[in-house]
Amino acid sequence: AWAEYRVVEGQLYIGAGLHYWNGISRLTNQSTLNIMTLDAPRFNWASIGTTDQFARHLGVYAKGQLGRFDYRVAVNEPIANTLDLTRGLQPLPDTAAYLHTGKKVYTGYFNYQFLDKESNKLPYMVGTYIGAKKVFNIGAGFLYHPEGSASIENAARVQNDVLLFAIDAFYDAPVGTNGSAVSAYLAYYNFDFGPNYRLGGNSDLVATGNILYGQLGYALPAFSNGTRLMPYVSFSNRSIEVADDPANSLGVGFNYFISGHNAKITCEFDSNKGAFSDDRTNLFRIQAMIFL
Repeated sequence: AWAEYRVVEGQLYIGAGLHYWNGISRLTNQSTLNIMTLDAPRFNWASIGTTDQFARHLGVYAKGQLGRFDYRVAVNEPIANTLDLTRGLQPLPDTAAYLHTGKKVYTGYFNYQFLDKESNKLPYMVGTYIGAKKVFNIGAGFLYHPEGSASIENAARVQNDVLLFAIDAFYDAPVGTNGSAVSAYLAYYNFDFGPNYRLGGNSDLVATGNILYGQLGYALPAFSNGTRLMPYVSFSNRSIEVADDPANSLGVGFNYFISGHNAKITCEFDSNKGAFSDDRTNLFRIQAMIFL
């Protein structure tokens, strides 16, 4: 929960509390109610388990829109109960661990809206409008946590500044006049948590390195009963510092919209290759979602 004060209508709002005005990327601010894929890729919420409470930070923020320029920035207090600490991880030679002794967390996300403007009354960014809007945005964001992690160098503990950065592009629009729609998203993430860092000591999703992620979907015209089908594909390529070979994943699925995002069934096949194995893990999931 947070409280907010309007300074300049539409242009500047200041608030404080346990909030979701996040940095890094569009997906870091995404609503869980209208995701196009079955689930988010996890690395979009890179601060879960390090400085926040399930993607919510305790702090102060400012947000608004200046013409077509949309912004959100925040200064947050890091939580002390990090995943690394609860697992008993400690800084090692040339291997960082997240600590609770870091300073304030600074985050921001900025995007320019070329076509239809999106609302920022709430922090939750839409996954797909299924043709209800014509949106094309280019954005960039960051998370900076001074002395957030530590490692051992020359037998001495060294504090590392954590810096996460991303650039992304989002296009979501109707196609033609028959009710079809396309949705596309592409993002590049650069994570520096400190040398050879892996969340919890074993993650190849949240780790020091680089990630390229994309998704593409196409909503078909509505059937006679008003339901819709939207096939999609997603991919990620994750090059983490501690591994010689990159990890990658490919997802193929579809949404069956019974009543838009309020009632839908999602089926997805996902094939993932980890950073430390040549074997692939294949997973098929079906998810039903209803919200009122």
